[in-house]
Amino acid sequence: MPSGAIYLDNHATTRLDRRVLDAMMPFFTGTFGNPASRSHAFGWEAEEAVEESRSRVADLIGARPEQIVFTSGATESNNLALFGTFQTGRGHHLVTVATEHPSVLETADWLETLGWEVTRLTVDRDGQVDPDDVTRALREDTALVSVMLANNEIGTLHHVTEIARVTRARGVALHTDAAQAVGHLPVDVESLGVDLLSISAHKFHGPKGVGALFVRGEDSSPAIAAVLHGGRHERGLRAGTVNVPGIVGLARACEISATEMTREVTRVAALRDRLHQLITDQLDAVSLNGHPTQRLPNNVNLSFHGIDGEALVRDLGDVAVSTGSACASASDEPSHVLLAIGLSRATARSSVRFSLGRFTTETEVETAASRVIRSVTRLRELSPYGASQPDAG
Repeated sequence: MPSGAIYLDNHATTRLDRRVLDAMMPFFTGTFGNPASRSHAFGWEAEEAVEESRSRVADLIGARPEQIVFTSGATESNNLALFGTFQTGRGHHLVTVATEHPSVLETADWLETLGWEVTRLTVDRDGQVDPDDVTRALREDTALVSVMLANNEIGTLHHVTEIARVTRARGVALHTDAAQAVGHLPVDVESLGVDLLSISAHKFHGPKGVGALFVRGEDSSPAIAAVLHGGRHERGLRAGTVNVPGIVGLARACEISATEMTREVTRVAALRDRLHQLITDQLDAVSLNGHPTQRLPNNVNLSFHGIDGEALVRDLGDVAVSTGSACASASDEPSHVLLAIGLSRATARSSVRFSLGRFTTETEVETAASRVIRSVTRLRELSPYGASQPDAG
């Protein structure tokens, strides 16, 4: 990391907590066995570590250990939830939301090429889907509803519990991508009422390349089917040798979050509000994207009217922020999330996402705000539109 750099892109990935790394290290060299090798102590030891980790992950979200399926991250978990549901052949209709992560939306697109039908629901100006719209979208052949718990760009929280009441009454499975919420907010699968829930370790100071999918038992929802073949790991739902060090790291990240979450939510939310206030006290024509209160504690997505967001990101230099999802950053198109909440293409292009984390300090927030104010002021002076801009793309 460059000296003096400030990292405010924690929705893209988080810095690995040293305590997580310490827990992982023995499983790279000492306890290196394959959990599927059940004929010797090396495999037994690894299997024990995986099963202990499964219990810790389950504890964080109020699940049972046998309901946790380890994956490579939320993208795989989302694919397994959607493809795995439709592999069962119990329906041919998916309901989802226009502001979902690309790993849900692009999977939905692919399902359409295979003959399934997809309903993509709109959201309001704050980025929330109306549960009544979900109810109206359900059909006799609806197999799955997929609605994320917290949006990765604007931080908006959806009414997942309310949606679950509807889906459960109709016998339809409900999946939620909780990658941005788990570890940052209390998440309980029983309170939410979901049947499938995706987790990614690197979104809450765990390692990259590991995650989990909560799968409710067959007694209360349709089972999913495996989509990868070549070894019946994870109770037959996933092929491939499990990532033991990563799983141990995920479990340790869950353990730390469970212990520190209450204090950390309060601290980070205060820093988020401080950053927002410092910027808007000094700059005009700045608007917040997403719900003003029902949002993640570590997210601020702002439109700086009159400038280009990418230009601001470049001008900030060693203040690391982004204009949207890391998974869509290769595209020149404005954020699909910002367009879905009704922003013009020009306003969407003027937006920047700030996301805080466990290691963000008050000094960093104040320094970042000062640099944002300076950069926006300079860029507006160079713009022929000043603090206003036309609605053209």
